[in-house]
Amino acid sequence: MKILVLNCGSSSIKYKLFDMTGKEVIAQGGIEKIGLKGSFLKLTLPSGEKKVLEKDIPEHTVGVEFILNTLINSEYGAIRSLEEIGAVGHRMVHGGERFSESVLLNKEVLDAFTACNDLAPLHNPANLKGVNAISAILPKVPQVGVFDTAFHQTMPDYAYLYAIPFELYEKYGIRRYGFHGTSHRYVSKRVCEFLGVNPEEQRIITCHIGNGGSIAAIKNGKCIDTTMGLTPLEGLMMGTRSGDIDAGAVTFIMDKEGLNTTGVSNLLNKKSGVLGISGVSSDMRELLAACEAGNERAILAEQMYYYRIKKYIGAYAAVLGGVDIILFTGGVGENQFECRRDVCKGLEYMGVEIDYELNDRIRGTETVISTPASKVKVLVIPTDEELLIASDTMDILSRK
Repeated sequence: MKILVLNCGSSSIKYKLFDMTGKEVIAQGGIEKIGLKGSFLKLTLPSGEKKVLEKDIPEHTVGVEFILNTLINSEYGAIRSLEEIGAVGHRMVHGGERFSESVLLNKEVLDAFTACNDLAPLHNPANLKGVNAISAILPKVPQVGVFDTAFHQTMPDYAYLYAIPFELYEKYGIRRYGFHGTSHRYVSKRVCEFLGVNPEEQRIITCHIGNGGSIAAIKNGKCIDTTMGLTPLEGLMMGTRSGDIDAGAVTFIMDKEGLNTTGVSNLLNKKSGVLGISGVSSDMRELLAACEAGNERAILAEQMYYYRIKKYIGAYAAVLGGVDIILFTGGVGENQFECRRDVCKGLEYMGVEIDYELNDRIRGTETVISTPASKVKVLVIPTDEELLIASDTMDILSRK
């Protein structure tokens, strides 16, 4: 079966087409600047060559139609007919408390997902646009939703609740939900396959580190805590997000700067983090270059970024009652040895021993970077959220 995976953002659509016989990616790409001047589709040909196709794309249905037409294009296509697409799997961001696993999309499910729009006003409506576009163009093709928040629904109440009046949770669902769940689920399962161990006997800390970042504590295959909260703002210092901050500091800034809720949200989500401290960039590659050039604020931002990761690893080791596996994934976690090196330095008391020479050579490959003597296995495990979405879609259809 061939399964199309869609990840729809407010102005973008990323896609991968899988042939699930061998779990092979046969087409991939993405549309950017939907509704804006200069919109385009960038795709990767089987040879690895990148190709950019410019087209006016005013909204998501036109974008999805453009992707589908490209898939059957005589020059760039991967399939002969759209009838070869057996199903479509969607990345869905916020499923609230309703969804603890992936589901076949129907009206009832979509109504419940729409009810979560207040919790993710930028992401959920965009996800729905992708679903509606497929329904309009390929009405007979089954669709499956895979939720970012689902994996974290196993957290106990004492971990996900905030210490605010309980009625605010009852009225508005204000609690920690967590994100990057599809990635955390994939890598926590994959690392056990890679090591040949039983996931139901492991204490794992998964570090999804990129422009956005989160860490999860996973015990016996289930998430028991994670760093992101009601929104993706909480937890680690990120590219442009502040991560953890005293709520009193937020109200203080609002008063001093005359900011309303929109203004302070923009400040904490788009102008803070690595960008806000360094004044250089939200991109860790550019930050590292500035550090090497001796930029003191860039060096400070780097120290803060790594410190927050290390602090949460220590906290989650305590929560788990020890740790068997620490893994790094995401754009930074997979590719920047400096991050892994500096985060793991000082964790020797926990039984962490890194092979620093090996670590310095690893970029984006499944590798054990701890020494044979290390009591804790430390690894790099590249994430593959799209493959997990395709696999969930396949599983659900096989049970249907």
